[in-house]
Amino acid sequence: MLKFRLLLFLLIAGCGLAVAQPLVRVSGIVYNEEKLPLSQVTVIVLGQAQSTVTDEFGVYTIYSKSRTFSIKYSLLGYQPQILKFNQLSGARITQQVNLMANVNELDQVNITNKQNQLSNATTINIADIASMPLVSGNFETMLKTLPGVSTNNELSAQYSVRGGNFDENLIYINDVEINRPLLIRNGQQEGLSFINSELVSKAKFSAGGFEAKYGDKLSSVLDIKYDKPDSNQTILSTSFLNTSFTAKRVFKRSFLLAGLRYKNNSSVLIKQDQRGSYSPNFADAQLMYQYDFSSRFNISVLGSFNLGRFKLVPTNRETQFGTLSTTLRLNVDYIGQEIDDYQTLGTAATVTYSPKPNLVVKFINSYFNTIERERFDIEGSYVFDEVDNAFSVENFGPVIKNRGIGSYYNYGRNSLNTQIFASEIKVDQNFNSHVFSWGLKFDKSKYNDRLNEYNYTDSAGYILPNNTENIVLQNVVNIENNIDIKNYSAYIQDSYSLSNYAELQLGARATYSSLSEQLLISPRMLIAYRPNSNNKILRFTAGVYKQPPSYRTIRDHTGNLNINQKAQSSYNTSIGYDYAFDAFGTRLKFTSEAYFKYSDKLIPYKIDNLRIKYLANEVSKGYAYGADFSIGGEFVKDLVSYFRMSVMHANEDIVGDSYIQNGKTIYPGYLKRPTDQRVNFSIFFQDKLLNSPTYNVHLNALYGSRLPIGPSQTPRYLDKFFVPSYKRIDIGFSKDFLDDFALHKPRFLDRNFNSVILFFEVFNMLDIDNTISYLWLKDVNNVQYAIPNYLTGRQFNLKLIVKLKNKP
Repeated sequence: MLKFRLLLFLLIAGCGLAVAQPLVRVSGIVYNEEKLPLSQVTVIVLGQAQSTVTDEFGVYTIYSKSRTFSIKYSLLGYQPQILKFNQLSGARITQQVNLMANVNELDQVNITNKQNQLSNATTINIADIASMPLVSGNFETMLKTLPGVSTNNELSAQYSVRGGNFDENLIYINDVEINRPLLIRNGQQEGLSFINSELVSKAKFSAGGFEAKYGDKLSSVLDIKYDKPDSNQTILSTSFLNTSFTAKRVFKRSFLLAGLRYKNNSSVLIKQDQRGSYSPNFADAQLMYQYDFSSRFNISVLGSFNLGRFKLVPTNRETQFGTLSTTLRLNVDYIGQEIDDYQTLGTAATVTYSPKPNLVVKFINSYFNTIERERFDIEGSYVFDEVDNAFSVENFGPVIKNRGIGSYYNYGRNSLNTQIFASEIKVDQNFNSHVFSWGLKFDKSKYNDRLNEYNYTDSAGYILPNNTENIVLQNVVNIENNIDIKNYSAYIQDSYSLSNYAELQLGARATYSSLSEQLLISPRMLIAYRPNSNNKILRFTAGVYKQPPSYRTIRDHTGNLNINQKAQSSYNTSIGYDYAFDAFGTRLKFTSEAYFKYSDKLIPYKIDNLRIKYLANEVSKGYAYGADFSIGGEFVKDLVSYFRMSVMHANEDIVGDSYIQNGKTIYPGYLKRPTDQRVNFSIFFQDKLLNSPTYNVHLNALYGSRLPIGPSQTPRYLDKFFVPSYKRIDIGFSKDFLDDFALHKPRFLDRNFNSVILFFEVFNMLDIDNTISYLWLKDVNNVQYAIPNYLTGRQFNLKLIVKLKNKP
């Protein structure tokens, strides 16, 4: 496979040349008859497969490959408009457009437009996904550059939002809720996420204050759409880490989307401290087909098969850590292996019926089955030394003293079979100035879980407990759980125009869980105000968010279930301000939002890499507050860049926890939550390279401050250690061989491809050792040390993305 990819790169790079002309750019704002900007207007260059949509300020930018062309502007409920252009090559045109309402579809456009305006969400620029240098290759990794999102693991698609954990985030694809595998312990085991980036047509992300129509989670919503493409497309993407094939076909009354993906990132993993034979193989296939029986009735089917197998035969490990005055080194030799595998089969069918223009009804049914297994049987013999660092930073001198010697053994045979069935009806209807929405949903989750794992540590009598006669096993779990959970939910919301400049949305959810036997009511409100200037938006949200107990939260670290657990709840409020302005010769957008979340009932937990260990029998109360800021735009002509910063503080108080010290009872009070990452900063910057319009550079920089942590078996109030701050810079360089800015085109490529882009990427450019978790060992004095588990080092990658021409 590697030789094939390298041969493909050389073939592309060695092709001949021909002449081309630069692109024409058209940008502007689309208004309605009342001079209010229209969002989600589709803008298409006819005959060129170039398309985009306007943002919440009605702003758009699109390019044409030819000097003479036509652009079509369309939005449901408005009369489409086609404008013709005849410009010089490389021209920059500003074109404002006014769309007239179509009286025959006026009700339906009110549904669409108000729902787009009344959303506390960020629209993700899909075009940035391909150019952003990402180790994991998963779509969710892009979220880590958004305000409010915290990260400290480049191998994983999991993310924390405003102090919440990985299990508090909702993900939808075409209104179908997506769930992730449960047994994954660390990023190197994680394969392909459910979302296929090449199939995504629209994406919105809300870091809080989301609408009542979304489900019952505490933190965030990612809303993905796989929609009808504007033309037939065939896309091949390959690199040293990933390969994908995508086909999009448009028929007279239907369309088809199909995607195949394969991932093997062993070249990244082999450079970690733990050496061995890595065999991570992940693949998936997705297909979506929609058939339009008429303009009012269609059926769509989404199918997916995702599988992964991670195998590791470790050989040895050497980790150096400590301070300038005390340098420690851990050497481990291994025997054994680890094999983890999972497979997910999912399908969803959606029936959409619009009996009249002001009414849309959706009936959605989905079924997902995930089978997971993890098997590990590994023995490690270690030597723990203090060494002399006087010689150099990299080459340490002789051993000063031995801190410990011994071995440890980890054993596990775990399996989990998860089945989730859901059926839902969603209705949107317009009544004059109101957009009324409601829905009903039933879902049933079935879990068959078998846990059998233990470990022990033997360090020549140094580590307690010391028993010379018997081996004392630690963290023994041997249990089987079988449980069904049923949830019934309903929502209702009304979007109302208070004036030409203000919108109000009121909504509420009701949920009943068979596990907690609680009826939960969650009211929510959103107010949006747009001043007469049209370049500012003010938003205020307030709401109650409740998360019924799930299988993850009721299972403690011993495998036992707390079936009496009640729902978690959070009371959220936020105020946001968006401002679009002209500066540096371009259009920029500034967004900001301050928030406060108070929770009177939470399930506390500890985090070890990607594994969340819930303290299922305990309850806490807590709060989180902070602010998010971002600014983005074309700082460099034709390339969008973003800068964002988030500050946040999250605490919790475990109810009833205490300990005895010097004969006195101590109540710890409020503790830092495991996700209390005070500062997050990210940059995604793009620029031209070598004064050439076809060579670009893409820089992705992340910083996340330290996170609290402690040994997995100790009480939460002893988590006084910290994972160091996360610092990472990834950079990519790209060459678009068929960009019309180019002075020459390879002739072979021009005949057979619409687009050919070659990327050279450097992951972790500064080769920073980021820590994700710790191995906890004690020395001869029974002093416990945290030996860091480092993430990936510097890595080079080549990536090629080609779009084939459609043959007549």
